[in-house]
Amino acid sequence: QVQLVESGGGLVQTGGSLRLSCAASGNIVRFNAMGWYRQAPGKQRELVAMIYSGGNTNYEDSVKGRFTISRDNAKNTVYLQMNSLKPEDTEVYYCYVDLWLIGGSQRVRSWGQGTQVTVSS
Repeated sequence: QVQLVESGGGLVQTGGSLRLSCAASGNIVRFNAMGWYRQAPGKQRELVAMIYSGGNTNYEDSVKGRFTISRDNAKNTVYLQMNSLKPEDTEVYYCYVDLWLIGGSQRVRSWGQGTQVTVSS
C-alpha cells in the first residue's frame, strides 16, 4: 500500500511560479519512476514530466524550459517547479509513481489526489 500526498497548487498570475510536491509513504524499496500528469475538464490526462530511476527526465513539449522535475530520494518526494506560468497551464495536476514495495514482489502504480493550478491572465 502506498499513500501519496500532494501540495503546492494554487492561484498565480501569468508569469508567476509554483512548486508542486508529492510525498510517498509506505513500504517502498525503490522507484521506477515518479512524475506529474495534468488534466483539464473533458480532456485526457497528459504527461507533464517524469523522472526515472536513473535520473533521466522527460517533459511535455509545451513545458520544456519552464518546468523542472526533481526528487528527494531520502524523503520519497518528487517536485515540479513551474516557472513562467501561462493561462493554458491551468489544469488539475496529478502525481504519479511507479515503484516496488519491500520484498520486491509487488509493483505498484499509483496516483495522487490531484491539486488545482490556476493561472490568471
